[in-house]
Amino acid sequence: MPRTKSMGRAANGNGTIRKKSVMKNGKKYSYWEARCTVGYDPGTGKQIQRSISGKTQKEVAQKLKQMSLDVDNGTYQEPSNLTVKDWFEIWQKDYMGDVKASTKLLYSRNVDLYIVPNLGAVKLDSLTTPMIQKLYNQLTSENQESGKPLSPKTIKNIHGILHKALQQAVENGVIRVNPSDACKLPRVEKKDIQPLDDNQISEFLKAVHGHPYEYLYKIALFQGFGRGRFWGLPGSAWTWIMER
Repeated sequence: MPRTKSMGRAANGNGTIRKKSVMKNGKKYSYWEARCTVGYDPGTGKQIQRSISGKTQKEVAQKLKQMSLDVDNGTYQEPSNLTVKDWFEIWQKDYMGDVKASTKLLYSRNVDLYIVPNLGAVKLDSLTTPMIQKLYNQLTSENQESGKPLSPKTIKNIHGILHKALQQAVENGVIRVNPSDACKLPRVEKKDIQPLDDNQISEFLKAVHGHPYEYLYKIALFQGFGRGRFWGLPGSAWTWIMER
């Protein structure tokens, strides 16, 4: 809710940082608080203010500065109760797009196993880069499903899903920035693939000769198809192969 030029910048009650105290269980706790004008009620013309609190005066000053900039730039967003779990339910239903059934299954599996159990309860607008990075680091060392570390490739897949969903939230105006942008991913090491030599090729061809899928094996061998490219062949290609 941006402040309009005609209304100007509200100085009254905006920007004053105060130290406050509260009693809890017989003990006195201190904190710092400020209030920021984020707009005006169209009916009454009164200021709409939001409070900012923190453990130190410096922390509150930084939050106040950012909120004021957001308001002046028209990018301020009211705090939302939408959680990461809530948003992923919306994203999977409405924004996942026209992807293959196998891809949807993979997305849902990673969301249900790794993203929601670890980040689901976090408010979407409170999700930070360190939270996501901590999850990746934990999964790299150990995961809840098997107790074994996930491979860098799996971490990359999880990150891809998380990044897509959060980017959609940015485009929808639900959050300002994508907190997964700055995350560091483990390096995916390329496997050293050794091609078959002439003797091995000869032995392979002898082994598959007369096999129902002989042409299938030959195509894979001579075209250098990996599994992903192989299973991505169109139906017409499979029909031709099976009729040989």
